[in-house]
Amino acid sequence: MTKPTELLGDIAQLAGGAAGLLGGAGQQIRDDIKARVEDIADRMDLVPREDLERVEALLQKSLKDQADILARLEKLEAKK
Repeated sequence: MTKPTELLGDIAQLAGGAAGLLGGAGQQIRDDIKARVEDIADRMDLVPREDLERVEALLQKSLKDQADILARLEKLEAKK
């Protein structure tokens, strides 16, 4: 006859194995969903956030440079 402690150990081992299997399946599902979303984003020709942030920074710099140039031009015209 199996001792109760051995039985509990077997049940714990079985539960641990099942949890590992489910965890692996969950990770596989997440990876599949991520791959599908990335595929959809590629087909929709979406821009990655990093690229958008880089363009926004360039735009802000250009607007500042333009404001500086306009201010210098106004000073030069005022001197005439």
